[in-house]
Amino acid sequence: MIEKRDFYINGQWAAPSKANDFEVIDPSTEDPCAVISLGDQADTDAAVAAAKAALPGWMATPVAERIALVEKLIGIYKSRGEDLAQAMSGEMGAPIDMARSQQVGAGIWHLSNFVAAAKAFEFDRPLGDHAPNDRIIYEAVGVAALITPWNWPMNQITLKVGAAAIAGCTMVLKPSEQSPLNAMVFAEMMDEAGFPAGVFNLVNGDGVGVGSQLSAHPDVDMVSFTGSTRAGTAISKSAAETLKKVHLELGGKGANVIFADADEKAVKRGVLHMMNNTGQSCNAPSRMLVQRDIYDQAVETAAEVAQKVSVGNAHEEGRHIGPVVNELQWNKIQDLIQKGIDEGARLVAGGTGRPEGFNKGYYVKPTVFADVNNQMTIAREEIFGPVLSMIPFDSEDEAIEIANDTPYGLTDYVQTQDSDRANRMARALRAGMVEMNGTSRAAGSPFGGMKQSGNGREGGMFGIEDFLEVKAVSGWTPA
Repeated sequence: MIEKRDFYINGQWAAPSKANDFEVIDPSTEDPCAVISLGDQADTDAAVAAAKAALPGWMATPVAERIALVEKLIGIYKSRGEDLAQAMSGEMGAPIDMARSQQVGAGIWHLSNFVAAAKAFEFDRPLGDHAPNDRIIYEAVGVAALITPWNWPMNQITLKVGAAAIAGCTMVLKPSEQSPLNAMVFAEMMDEAGFPAGVFNLVNGDGVGVGSQLSAHPDVDMVSFTGSTRAGTAISKSAAETLKKVHLELGGKGANVIFADADEKAVKRGVLHMMNNTGQSCNAPSRMLVQRDIYDQAVETAAEVAQKVSVGNAHEEGRHIGPVVNELQWNKIQDLIQKGIDEGARLVAGGTGRPEGFNKGYYVKPTVFADVNNQMTIAREEIFGPVLSMIPFDSEDEAIEIANDTPYGLTDYVQTQDSDRANRMARALRAGMVEMNGTSRAAGSPFGGMKQSGNGREGGMFGIEDFLEVKAVSGWTPA
């Protein structure tokens, strides 16, 4: 068992103000893999005070120097990749090969994209030729509270820390208490990179404790949160008392619209995408809408693909999905699978209970439901597990109606060889992101949603902008 009980505050590891032990559970085995301490108000106050004290100096640090520190961080990050992978595999159940490639790789990708975007970003620019004495200055929002989830830990930490650091914000990171170990490794990397004391601080805690304290803290200027819509609503209400800026990346119930002319791999691609990370992704294509002409064949293909998805211990190498993160999540998923059966959806793969051969660990059967309608619970709620709902449609207009009939609006997907139709769909779908025909978004493309999926944009130039205020200056004297 790993035991790590400290916080990183003002450039040094600090003991908690009082003992408040929390066991981190390995979801592959259901055994404890670490003991951490959850912070209290005194720990939160100390971290915020350190960030506030460091803010003037960090804001005044030239952008080129801030970028150089992030570049140094990237090199250190690469050297610690295996430590990060082992941590995430043990604490949240990412299969070790997937943790090395996708979970760790996401952090390098985002930090590198921030560096490229920052070098091209004009932090200080003229308003325009018509106003030679007017200037637009982009400056840091201030002290930023960064609250990150357990499902893609390094993805979310680097999306927030990289942007905040380059923008000139100081920060307090509260990682999920379900997956804190990778964040502690990351804090070691920030320290090794040489970020000034107080620029980056880490306090472990839960949402009710440290999360709520940060959201309401009068010296926190901004909260950047990734997690559930329920928690995002609570944070928004708490932050409203001090009118702080709130950036939210929340849940999703993505529609994957497959037309009859889709490429032959579209259904298989959609199922495998849904099952990746054991379905624990807010942008998962969890509703597969299939044009009726090919619906029966699509159901058959989806069932075959899901049945071939192997499930295994996260510590074992190989191409398989691991467990879901904890018992609470496992029970929720089981209840929703049963709800799908009870409401009349046709179960064509998977179902309730653990997969064959497992009597311990939070493993879920890769599950596919057919003949779902958009009013069923499994089509409305974010399941956050390897569960796919298939819904037939007849026309383009009907597909748009079904896809948009959700409180969420994060990522939708379109599969068609008709480019005009694809472009119409991209405009009609009410989502922050639309990916077509298996094409992933490019470097620097913003990640974020609409409606109850949140209001922020992360990644590249857009992510940096979220941590900046716009200052208009008149009467500027040109150099």
